[in-house]
Amino acid sequence: MSRILAWCTVPLLLLQCLGLDPSMVLGWVTLAMVLVSSFKLLEARRSVEFRLVGLLQLIAVGLLAAQSPGLLASLLQMLSALLALASLLAVDVVGVSRVRVLLLRSLQLMAAALPLALMLFLLLPRIGPLWGSDLGGSARARTGLSPDLDPLGIAELVRTDAPAARLSLGENREPPDDAYWRVLVHSHFDGTRWQRRPSARSERFLDQTLAMSSTAGQQWWTVEPSPSDAVPWDGRSRPTSPGLQLDAHGELRLRQPPAQQRVYRLQELNDSAPWRQQPATATDLELPPGRQPQLEALAATWRTLPNDQARLAAAEDWFRQQPFTYSLQPGVVRSGSLDEFLFQTQVGFCGHYASAFSALMRAAGVPSRVVSGYRGGRLVRPLSGSPYLDIRQSEAHAWSEVWLDGRGWSRVDPTTWVDRVDASARPWSEGAAAAMSAPWWRWMQWQWWGLDLAWTQWWLGWNQVGQQELLQRLLARAGDWTGLIVLLGAGVAGASGLLILRWLQRAPAADPLQRSLFLLASLGAVPAPGETFPQLCRRAASFKPELSGLLDAMAQQQQLLAHARLRRSEQRHHSRLWRQLRGTLARRLKAMR
Repeated sequence: MSRILAWCTVPLLLLQCLGLDPSMVLGWVTLAMVLVSSFKLLEARRSVEFRLVGLLQLIAVGLLAAQSPGLLASLLQMLSALLALASLLAVDVVGVSRVRVLLLRSLQLMAAALPLALMLFLLLPRIGPLWGSDLGGSARARTGLSPDLDPLGIAELVRTDAPAARLSLGENREPPDDAYWRVLVHSHFDGTRWQRRPSARSERFLDQTLAMSSTAGQQWWTVEPSPSDAVPWDGRSRPTSPGLQLDAHGELRLRQPPAQQRVYRLQELNDSAPWRQQPATATDLELPPGRQPQLEALAATWRTLPNDQARLAAAEDWFRQQPFTYSLQPGVVRSGSLDEFLFQTQVGFCGHYASAFSALMRAAGVPSRVVSGYRGGRLVRPLSGSPYLDIRQSEAHAWSEVWLDGRGWSRVDPTTWVDRVDASARPWSEGAAAAMSAPWWRWMQWQWWGLDLAWTQWWLGWNQVGQQELLQRLLARAGDWTGLIVLLGAGVAGASGLLILRWLQRAPAADPLQRSLFLLASLGAVPAPGETFPQLCRRAASFKPELSGLLDAMAQQQQLLAHARLRRSEQRHHSRLWRQLRGTLARRLKAMR
C-alpha cells in the first residue's frame, strides 16, 4: 500500500514542477528531488526505503510551497503532503491497509500539527526568498517591460495575456481602470535606445516619512515574478511594506527582483509626490548630435517659443497633424534613426511615440525622459472579496515625462494623439481569445481569481509589518514578559495539537458494540478474556431471565454484521435492527432501576 500511495504522489509533484521558473536553481533542485524519489521508489523493497521515499516527497512539497504560493498550487501541495504522509503511515502502522483509514489518519496528524504551524507562521521572522527574462534582443518581442527600450528594432510586437499585477483597495473601493502604473524610468538615450540609469543601484532614495491623511486608503499590490527590481505603483502613494524604497526618479524598487509572487502595501498621500519636484539634470537633456538632423531641425523651430509649455503645445499640434498610425506590426526601422519613423514610415506603437516625443523635447531644450509601466487593467468583481484590478502584460505601455517650471515632472502620453489604429492593435478584450470565452466561464474565472488573490495576499502579505502590528496589539501591556508570553503561546499551541490528536484518535466509545458491552456490564456481565459476544449475552441472560429473548436477538444481529457477507442494503437493514434492539435494552434497563 505504501508503494501505491507514493506512486500517486509522484504525478502531483511533477505537475507542480512544470510551473516552476526554469531560471531558478531551487526549481531544478526540487525537480531533481522528485525524480530521485521516483527512481528510488522503483527499486524500493524494504521499509526503510519506503520511509526515505516518503520523506523526500515531503521535503519536495515544502520546497514547492516556498516557490509556488498560489491557491491552486497550495491545494495540490496539501494533497501531495496528505498522500506522502499516508505512504509513511502504511509502513509504520501495523494492520492497517485500507486507503481510507490511512488518509483519515494522515488528516488527523495534519490537524494536530495545525496549531503549532499557525503559531510559527504568525510569529517566526519573515525573510526574503533565498533564491526573472529580458524581453529585448529580438525583432519579434512580446508585450511587457524591459530595462532597455528600443522600439526601432522591433518588427512585430506579440501580445501576451500573462498576468503582471493585481491591485485591490479594500473597503469595497473600486480602483481606476484607466490609470497609469509607473515601473521603469529610462533617462539615458544613445540616439536609438532608452536605458535606465547605470547608477540605479547607488541612487539616492527619498525620505518616506511624509504627511498622510488620517483616512488615507490602503493599496494592496500582488506582482508576478520579474527580472526587474522596480514594481508598479500609482506614483502618488507611500510604501509601507518592508524592503521597498522610492528613488528620486519615481521608481519604487525592491532590494532584489521578485523571484516569486510578491505582495506589498502602499498608503495614499494627501501631499504631492516628492519625486515630481526633483530637479532635472544634464542627463535629461542629453541627445547625441547629428544622429537625427530632421528631428533637430524641427525642434529648433520650437526653441524660439517663450516657454516650455508653449513648446509642448507646439509638439502636440504637430503630432496631431501628421498621419501617424498605431500598429503592433510597424516593421524594423533599418536606419535605426528616429527621422525615418517621424518623417517616413510614421507607423509604430507606444514605444515609438514616447521615444520620438522625448527626443524632440530634448532637442527643443525641454528636459524629458521615457517611462514604462502599465495602463488601465480589467476590473474584476469577485464574490469572495472587494473588487480588484487585474493588470496583464498586454497592458504594458510607455509614455513621456517632461520637466515644466512650477509643475515639476509632468506626464505626457503622445500615443493618445494618434487617431488611426491598425487592426493588429485592437484591444486584447476584442480579440479572438476574448470572443471565445463564454460569459459563464469568465464569471467562474473571476471568482477563482478572487479566491486566489485573497489567499495570496494572506499568505505572502504577512510580513514584518503585520507581525509587528499583531505583537503590538497582543503584547502592548506585556512589558518585560514578552519572551515568557511567546514561550507560553508555543506551549499552548503544542498542547492544543496534542489534544486535537488525542480527540481524533480517541477510543471508540461511540462504537455500537462498545456501547452494548457497557449495557451488559451494568447487569454484572463483564467480558472475560476470550469470551465472544453471544457467550456474554447468554451469561447476562442468566442474571436477568426476562431479557433473554432480547439478548438472543442482539447476539444474532451482531454475528450477522460481524461475519455474514451482506449486500449494502442488507447491511443497512441489520444495522438499523441492531440499533433498535440496543435502544430497547437501554430503556428496559432504565425502567428496571
